[in-house]
Amino acid sequence: MIVRIKRQDDASSESYYQDFVYKGSGRTTASQILEAINSEDDLRDAEGRPARRIKWEHSCLQKACGACAMVINGRPALACSYFVDADADGMLLLEPLSKFPVISDLAVDRSCIEEHQKAALMYLGERAEPNAKERGQQYSAAGCLRCGLCLEVCPNYVGPEGRFYGAVMANESYLLASSTKDRRREIAKEYKRHFARGCSKSLACREICPAGIQTLSSIGYMNRL
Repeated sequence: MIVRIKRQDDASSESYYQDFVYKGSGRTTASQILEAINSEDDLRDAEGRPARRIKWEHSCLQKACGACAMVINGRPALACSYFVDADADGMLLLEPLSKFPVISDLAVDRSCIEEHQKAALMYLGERAEPNAKERGQQYSAAGCLRCGLCLEVCPNYVGPEGRFYGAVMANESYLLASSTKDRRREIAKEYKRHFARGCSKSLACREICPAGIQTLSSIGYMNRL
C-alpha cells in the first residue's frame, strides 16, 4: 500500500507530499501504519530516498484522548479508529487538520481550544444541586476529547483568530450552565457571543464527533437559557 503524507518540516516552511510503502497486510488502522513506517531502521520514501521520521501526535491509541486527529482520505478522523484494508489496491492519504497551525507534518497546535475557554471565562463558580434530568446529557457532553474534528468540518469556524468557537464552546457552556448556581447568566452571555451568533446549524459537528456527543441537545438547552 502507498501511504501519501502531507509533510511540513516546521511552522515556517512550505508543505509537500511524500509517499511511503507500507509492507503490512490485512485490516489495520492508520495509526498502526504510521507506527510501522516510523519503526523502519533506515526510513526511505517510495522512491528509495532517505526520509526523516514522520511527526504526529498520539497517546492512548484507543479513541479516548483525541490526540491523533488528522484528515484521512479527505475526511477528518482519529487515526487510531480509521481502519483500512492494506491488501486492497489504492492509496492512504494523510494530512494535518487544516484549521490549526501546523507544528510539523501531521502534528498541529490545538492550544486555541483551551485558550478560547479561558477567554470566555468558562469556569463553574458555585456548584448547584445535581439535576437528575440533565445527567444523561451532562455525561455525553463531558466526553469531549478536544480533538478538533468538529472545528475542522464546521463551515463557520475559520480558525483560532475568529470569534466563533464552535461546538466545543456549546458543550462546555452547557456543562457549566447546567451545573452552576451563580454563573448561568455570564455563561449564557459568552455562549451567545462565541457560538449562537455564528452557528448556521449545519450540525456537521454532530456527525463527525468520535465520542458521539449529543451536541444538538447542548445547543437546545443553551438556546432556551
